[in-house]
This record gives sequence, structure tokens and C-alpha cells, in this order.
Amino acid sequence: MEIVIIGCTHAGTAAAQAIMQSHPEHTVTIFERHDDISFLACGVALYLGGTVDALTQLHYQTPQALRELGAKVYLHHNVLKVDVAGHTVVARDIQTQQERTVHYDKLIMATGARHALPPLTGADAKRVLLCKDAKEAQAVKNTASDAVDIALIGGGYVGVELAEAYAHTGHKVTIFESGSQLLRNYLDADNAATVTKRLSENGVVVHLNTPVRSFVDVPDHVGLRTRAGEFTFDLAVATTGFTPSTTLVAEQLTCDRHGALVVNEFGQTSDPDVFAAGDCRTSLFNPTGQPAYIPLASSALRQGAMAGLNACGEERIDYGTQATSAMMLFNLCVASTGLTQAAASRVVGLRPHTITWVGTWRPAFMPDTSKLTITLVYDRLSRRLLGAQLLSTHEVAQSANALSIAIQNNNTIDDLAVVDMLFSPHFNEPNNYLNQAAGMAVAHEREAGFKTPQFTALGVRGRK
Repeated sequence: MEIVIIGCTHAGTAAAQAIMQSHPEHTVTIFERHDDISFLACGVALYLGGTVDALTQLHYQTPQALRELGAKVYLHHNVLKVDVAGHTVVARDIQTQQERTVHYDKLIMATGARHALPPLTGADAKRVLLCKDAKEAQAVKNTASDAVDIALIGGGYVGVELAEAYAHTGHKVTIFESGSQLLRNYLDADNAATVTKRLSENGVVVHLNTPVRSFVDVPDHVGLRTRAGEFTFDLAVATTGFTPSTTLVAEQLTCDRHGALVVNEFGQTSDPDVFAAGDCRTSLFNPTGQPAYIPLASSALRQGAMAGLNACGEERIDYGTQATSAMMLFNLCVASTGLTQAAASRVVGLRPHTITWVGTWRPAFMPDTSKLTITLVYDRLSRRLLGAQLLSTHEVAQSANALSIAIQNNNTIDDLAVVDMLFSPHFNEPNNYLNQAAGMAVAHEREAGFKTPQFTALGVRGRK
């Protein structure tokens, strides 16, 4: 069987490995437009900040390794056309301009995402840069070497992480965010305010509710026109998010309103011979039970491996995602999973509520401990956990993973309050902080007149 994979970052790499290791009898052909594969864009901030010495360290697989497994790997190839009905792919070598047409039995779309830059005047100015792939990261690094004042357009994950990286390298950094808070897809307003305060304490200027209206290209600088006035910087980096790269098949396959390919539980698109994985497709978002566009490297790897195996005839089911993520920001661990209160309030059928527990991660009698803030978002009707946010100078990211499991398994606050957790003064209190936070939610509901269900983890959930 002939299997073609378009794109070879996370999803494409995982798909190829899964096929060649489990089903080496099949032929795998990969088209990748860059000269490398498996680039960890999430490590770009570490490279720009000096933690990582070279961009080559951000690749975890090589084209040669895939070739040794048996795959045909074509780098520097742009795919020009996909004929879904005819089962063919046309690609062109960027260097030689030679075109080749390949027939497939199964196709895996792993085309990822592209920058979602708003239509701003002057966005093509020389000192307005993007930062996603290795080439762009190197261009930003080179330009920043003679820059002092840097503007970051967008206060999402990439913008916040780049702000810390540049602050560590002696740059003056300013973030322009069009919304009322940073990290709005991950944190509620109070926790986002803590992040903003952390940035400000470390010299980063944050402008909220300040959309950039246009750029002005001036010699050795770039001007920004905003609602708050005009600013001049040595360099501007646009970090305004991503949109799925699906133009090759958008008119032939079903896409959602973002342009992401709609898939079933096996990763199949509206054509059963075409699979999709990674940032070009939708994912089942477990807190709502609905498909959503959630571009994450961790999801891409799982989806890629699943798509590869299912293209070979297996039936691996995608269990969805909670969009779990974390960052270390000036020694503050910020982790989140699932829905924020703001996002949950927009979901029909949910009656979300939030509690915030504040304590320490281990007993005060230990040589040291530190403050921990946990925000739990849950549905008052089903008592099901919908989301969580954790902030501490202690590393609590793995606790976000534990809460992610609870959300995926439809656990309630009652389940979480009594779930078995280890105790050692080295690691936590006798009653784990997750138990305590959930217990606080249970007590709050009791006081509000919402009774604890008779059965929880092993029985029927509901209110008496």
C-alpha cells in the first residue's frame, strides 16, 4: 500500500515512524517544504534567550533516520496539488523546479499551521518578523543582535515566552495585547493579572486593550500605530497565533470555521482515505465534548502516530485533549488544563463555577516551601471538573497533568477530593493540595445547597 505524508514536523514524523516500525510492508513517501524535520518551535524562546545554544538542538529526528526505516523523504518540496478523488499528489522541488506526481492509497495531511497575522498596513516592513520555524527563528535572532527595544505583538503563549527570553538577554521588551488580559485561552483574569505583574516586575512593559493598527517602516527601526499612540522600536515580532494550513484540500474535504480539517475518532477526514493530524485538524476537546481547533505539539505527536497506524488498517481511537500546557516565567510555574471560567460560561448546557485555593505545596516545618494558587473550574449541575490553573514558584506542572486525567475521565470535584495521593513532607501536605482544592469546592457547593452525589467515581453521578 502506498501512503503519502504531507508535512513532517511533529505529526508527520510520528506518523512515519509508527508506520515504518509497525507496518514496514507499506511504502511511505514524505513531502516536506523545509530542509529539516521535527522542529520544536516551542524551544525557540529558549534559543533566543540563550538556554539552547543552537537551533539544531531543537530537532529530535532526522530525515536520514526516517530513510533508514524505509521511508522516501523529499525535502525542499512544495506540494502544489492534491487530487482527493484521483488519489494523487503533485509536488515541486523548490531548488530544481522538477515536478513529480505520486499516487496514494492513503494520504496523511500533516501540514500544520501558518501565522494568523491580522491584515495590518506595513506588516511586510523589514523589521516586522514572524517566529515559528527554524529559518524565522534564526532571522529573529540575527536581527535582535543589534536591537535594544523590541515589541511583541500578541500576548499569547509565544509572546509571553519571548518576552522573558528577551528580558534575559538585556533587551527592553514591550507586549501589545489587543484584549483585556494575557494568555486568555489558558488563564482567568486574576491569574493572568499575576502573570502581567510578574512580567512588569522583570522590566517587561505590557499594554493591554491596545491593538496594533499599522506598522511604519523607518530606517533601522519600525513604528507602531496603536490606540494608545505611536511607538518606535528596533524590532517587532508578531506572535498573534496560527491558522490551519489546509488550502490544498479545503475545497475537497470538510473544514470547520477556522479552516481546520474535520475528522472522526480515527483521524479520518470526510474522505476515508485521507487522514489528518496535528495543527491542520480539529481535536475532540474533552471538557465540552465538542471538536475544537487546538494546535499543540503534544496532540500532534499522538494524532500523527494514530493516523499512521489507522492508515495501515488499525482502529486506534483518539481520546481527545484538554489543551494542557505549562510555562516557567521568571521562575513562576504557570500551568493550565481544560476550560477557563470565561470560556466555560460561553458553553451551552454548562453552569460553571470557580473556586481558588491558596496555600503552600508542602508543610511549613520543612526548610522551605512556597505559595501555591489553584483555580478549579467545574460544572455545578454535574459537578464535573472542567478546568484548572496552577501558579507557584515550585514546579507544579505535573499536577496539571493529573488534573488533565481527571477531566478526560469525567471525574467530579467529589472524586478529586478523595482520590488517593501519596504523602511525604518532602512533596506535599498530609492532604494533597489537589484534594484540598477539590474539598474546598465540595464545601462551597454544600454551603450553597448543592448536595454531594450519593455515588461518585465507581457509581452513578448526580445530585440527590
